Amino acid sequence: MGRILWTPSEERTSNANLKGYSAFLRRGKGLDFGSYGDLHQWSVEERAAFWESLWNFFGVIASRQPDTILENPGDMLESKWFNGARLNFAQNLLRYKDDRTAIVFKGEASPPVRMTYAELHAEVAALAHSLRAMGVKVGDRIAGFMPNMVETVVAMLAATCIGAIWSSTSPDFGAKGVCERFGQIDPKVLFTADGYSYNGKLFHSLDRVRDVVQEINSLERVVVVPYISKDPEVSSIPNAVLYRQFLSKQQQWEITFEQLPFDHPVYILFSSGTTGVPKCIVHGAGGTLLQHMKEHALHTDMKRDDVVFYFTTSSWMMWNWLVSSLAIGATIVLFDGSPFYPDPGALFRLAEEEGMTVFGTSAKYLSAFEKEGLSPGKMYDLSPLKTILSTGSPLSVESFNYVYSDIKEDVHLASITGGTDIISCFALGNPMAPVWEGELQCRGLGMKVDVLDDQGKSLRQEKGELVCTASFPSQPLCFWNDPKKQKYQAAYFDVYPNVWKHGDFAEITEHDGVIIYGRSDATLKPGGVRIGTAEIYRVLENMEEVVDSVVVGQKWEDDERIVLFVRLAEGKTLDGDLVNKIKKRIRLDCTPRHVPSKVIAVPDIPYTISGKKVELAVRRVIDGEEVGNLDALANPESLEHYGDLEELRW
Repeated sequence: MGRILWTPSEERTSNANLKGYSAFLRRGKGLDFGSYGDLHQWSVEERAAFWESLWNFFGVIASRQPDTILENPGDMLESKWFNGARLNFAQNLLRYKDDRTAIVFKGEASPPVRMTYAELHAEVAALAHSLRAMGVKVGDRIAGFMPNMVETVVAMLAATCIGAIWSSTSPDFGAKGVCERFGQIDPKVLFTADGYSYNGKLFHSLDRVRDVVQEINSLERVVVVPYISKDPEVSSIPNAVLYRQFLSKQQQWEITFEQLPFDHPVYILFSSGTTGVPKCIVHGAGGTLLQHMKEHALHTDMKRDDVVFYFTTSSWMMWNWLVSSLAIGATIVLFDGSPFYPDPGALFRLAEEEGMTVFGTSAKYLSAFEKEGLSPGKMYDLSPLKTILSTGSPLSVESFNYVYSDIKEDVHLASITGGTDIISCFALGNPMAPVWEGELQCRGLGMKVDVLDDQGKSLRQEKGELVCTASFPSQPLCFWNDPKKQKYQAAYFDVYPNVWKHGDFAEITEHDGVIIYGRSDATLKPGGVRIGTAEIYRVLENMEEVVDSVVVGQKWEDDERIVLFVRLAEGKTLDGDLVNKIKKRIRLDCTPRHVPSKVIAVPDIPYTISGKKVELAVRRVIDGEEVGNLDALANPESLEHYGDLEELRW
């Protein structure tokens, strides 16, 4: 059993938005819940009443109220939420129009850029007018091949004001990767920057943009934002114009917010694409809005005076999640570049300078800081910081302890899990509850999350498949170009009928928390026993000799054996003594079944551009299979080190 690492103070609990929501339910519905577990139980048993209460609690701006809250509640594919409602996604994010700071943007080597809510409103109005003037209408797709900067947010809001559908990807993708994504959805307009900065180097984008324009015939306009140069040359790109030239010069435009159904598409996000052409996942405006406001206000305890940061690119759904903080009226901090430039403390220095209260990052980032032996809490003034969020991969027990020993003793650490598929979370934080070592605190309100065995039996304190057994508003509307929902059905509902299988190997604990053991499609099965990869990674993160690792199963003698690849610290060699030390540590901290048959040193570990370890790609390489869509990888050349290895032939 783990231990409690943090308990919220009485003051913090009494001021929590979750407490205010509970009081709202008590006044309006006569409901009184003794615990979060009781509230969660009601929220999943009475889903229509729960989601309607959020609509009212948050004061969703709508020109027409819903006729019904939930139709076809028993069918996860065909449930329909808030039928009859008319609203606009951007209008709800732009509900504030004052002189508070809305956005701070910090480029890697550039001074901060700030924009107030009033300035944001004015710029969105001007850009929306320009888009309408060129013929953009409801349902058109607008694409962003953009760094995580102010203009990216403005372009998304301007597009969604009109009812166009926004889709974005970061500028570190190659032209092929961009075309494989945007080429499927036929965008009318492409927003791009002339380049970006990473790790102190400038990278030019316009040559790739030229290639993209030649491949995607639907593009009628390319809008270029100067970033790495003041006046980039765009004449060689068909239909290209600089951002300021495209932006309407007339001042004081009023925004006409198109009033659209609750399930009108707002975003198209893409699966990682490491095993084939990326899936185009379509998300609805109303479901995304309600889900994000719930997660921000109730699970993260965001308020108007918060300064919210998440280290993300415009390719990752955490960008969409971060930007929705505007609906709370908070200040969002955008960062573009390497988190370790000019030194490992870049993001924590930014946290100090901007007075961040919510700091979001990845488990990999926290682990890297821990490996360096650095103590951000001693190096920077983090006194305003009240919440640290972590996602992307499971956060190890050691990293949980590191946060409290070396970053801040009094901080709400919320490890969260969900994904692009639901543009939100299945399990996340509870600001009124203790943080247990190694656990995600709770299942999200309104999310009927369970863990099942192979026969579909519900499990407690046992490992199994993470599922959701009832529909929720932020489910994808569909996959693009999948009119009969065949791909959608196959992606989530083929294993357990009418139950969403998310693809994570997980456990619900005795505290009703959640532990994630890694992707279930990458789960190891030696001798038919399922083993989570995260269990092995947690051991290795404690070994100073190992900088990084990836573990996969290899087909072997009608079974599967565990193969561990390690990237060693500088000056270390994988000799027999170190191999034995690694195996012994895994055997002691896990079980004999976790011990790898092979331990092999490699110079690099493959990751997606969004920072996720790609075990499946490694497994394909060692099994002699082709890896599709290498453009989805941040370091595709790393896979060269895994093919045709002598050690794997015996």
